[in-house]
Amino acid sequence: MTAARRRLFAVALVAGLTTLVARDAGRAQPAGRDDVLVLKNVMVAMRDGVRLATDVYRPAKNGVAVESKFPVILERTPYNKDGSQGWAQNFVSRGYVAVAQDVRGRYASEGRWRPMRDDVHDGFDTAKWIGEQPWSDGGIGTVGTSYSGGTQHALAISNAPYVKAMIPVDAMSNFGRYGIRHNGAFELRWFNWVLTLGNAVGGRNAEAAARRAASDAAAAPALIEMGGLVREYARSLPLRPGLTPLKFAPDYEAWLVEAMRHGDDDEFWKDHGSSVVDHLGEYKDIPVLHFTGWYDSWGTQVANLNYVELRNAKKSLQKLVIGPWTHGGQTRSNAGEAEFGPDAAIAFNDLRLRWFDRWLKEIDNGIEREAPVRIFVMGGGDGHKTPEGRVFVGGAWRDEQEWPLARTQATPYYLRQGGALAPQKPTGAAEPTSYAFDPRSPVPTIGGNVSSEGALMFRGAADQRCRPDFWLCQDGKPLSTRNDVLVFQTPPLDRDIEVAGRLIVKLWASSSAPDTDFTAKLIDVYPPNADYPAGIDLNVGDSIVRARYRKGPGKAELMTPGQVYEFTIEMYPTSLVFKKGHRVRLDISSSNFPRFDVNPNTGEPLNDHRRWAIAENAIYHDAEHPSHIVLPIIPNSR
Repeated sequence: MTAARRRLFAVALVAGLTTLVARDAGRAQPAGRDDVLVLKNVMVAMRDGVRLATDVYRPAKNGVAVESKFPVILERTPYNKDGSQGWAQNFVSRGYVAVAQDVRGRYASEGRWRPMRDDVHDGFDTAKWIGEQPWSDGGIGTVGTSYSGGTQHALAISNAPYVKAMIPVDAMSNFGRYGIRHNGAFELRWFNWVLTLGNAVGGRNAEAAARRAASDAAAAPALIEMGGLVREYARSLPLRPGLTPLKFAPDYEAWLVEAMRHGDDDEFWKDHGSSVVDHLGEYKDIPVLHFTGWYDSWGTQVANLNYVELRNAKKSLQKLVIGPWTHGGQTRSNAGEAEFGPDAAIAFNDLRLRWFDRWLKEIDNGIEREAPVRIFVMGGGDGHKTPEGRVFVGGAWRDEQEWPLARTQATPYYLRQGGALAPQKPTGAAEPTSYAFDPRSPVPTIGGNVSSEGALMFRGAADQRCRPDFWLCQDGKPLSTRNDVLVFQTPPLDRDIEVAGRLIVKLWASSSAPDTDFTAKLIDVYPPNADYPAGIDLNVGDSIVRARYRKGPGKAELMTPGQVYEFTIEMYPTSLVFKKGHRVRLDISSSNFPRFDVNPNTGEPLNDHRRWAIAENAIYHDAEHPSHIVLPIIPNSR
């Protein structure tokens, strides 16, 4: 087929898709069950005239809609509303109407995609439209994970009418601090998200997403091809506008380029649409059930920010559930290479139904009298290899009355010369530990709190050893053998130690460069056993700070080479028992790629550097500069 014929074919295909959407708009279609009737692609007008494609699932009898009023469950998603059929039918069978909507600029909806930027107004207008429909009883509950959790927060920030209860899961929020920008560094999972057009490339939605994003229909195949080359593009950063096929998706390119160069946590991030902590005053006072996981990519925002701030600011009930999960993993009992036992998975749909039955149907099912916080305490397992090839970590659920836990003792463990990690504070002088950080050879990311990672990396708990089949590894050696990874660890523990809460590292460090990064990773070191003769180095949490943002995310300030500065690195929270015989380990370095973008050490503008430099970095651990990690220890565990 010639290039001209391919272009004509692509144009005809897009035109045909548009015709189908228009033809089927608002038409009742069978849902495969006699008790559900779905209206597909109802085009709901927003205040500026842009129409958003909306599917409405109604209770039916013998294929005919029941003419009555019902509470409504709403999801606003960028991930194609056609995938909502499962949860929608489940709620309809329990006496609800379900509504699924493509957000602006995605799939069948009109308009331009600007991440979260329009969801405050669009959410308000959608809720108002729902509440005025003859099948609505005037009550709306909301569901959705990740980005769709963020659209729920946008609804609350808009003070949307009729919305009475929400369940944001692993919700995208406050992402100028963590999630997209991370103490000044950029989380490259978003690089993958955009280049794959919202994780569509490689899946059944690839062609539809590419056609919707492309400014020229003939360029859609180029966007799909680009999405398969994410690793190559990640290795060739920075990303400059107009120089890659992403130029054919201008809305996506404009946002990504700006997000990668915009390090300051200012109005650009705070007004994105789901920054809860920056809009507490506007946030609607309604019951919210917050979900996240210890290995989720949004765990800090959900647990340490959203739940805490809303609990303090609002009268309505706020509940928090934190499991041992990766992103969206509530029905699984594992996270990466770690297995926690069958109790770790929960009956997610049952819990959601109880929440909405209480607040939308006023059924007294007692859910508000249950503990406001429920956490899964990881650890306690014997470390054997399961039939699926995972290490058995074990753990158990526990009810709590608050988060963070009031009874924890913030206990510093100090970095000591020679690689020790101990609760005793250094008392004398000591030479710093120095290393050379070469940005052209970054430390590979092995697991962690990631999502939307695609081919770049893998998520969750993982043995901190390279593996030959991972694209950034050339061998199977432990990361601890690298000269640019500083290892500080305790002796084998003489008793169990339970850690539950925030993980904060205080570092004193210097560099030969005007800007560099410092990373921290907490590791549970398993002793050898029959299944793992070399033991297991299991990651618990990690984080990073870009040196120019050492004073906070508000404004950048380069370093004076050779001067000692104090840095704060907060990891995502955890709850874990370090078992007797294990070691507590803290790894310090200056890269964690591709979890985060690599600092070129030159001090040039973010995402606009032309040079690289090797930085001579030094970590101090003397009486004057007592670098340490603060462990939130449950007292009875010591």
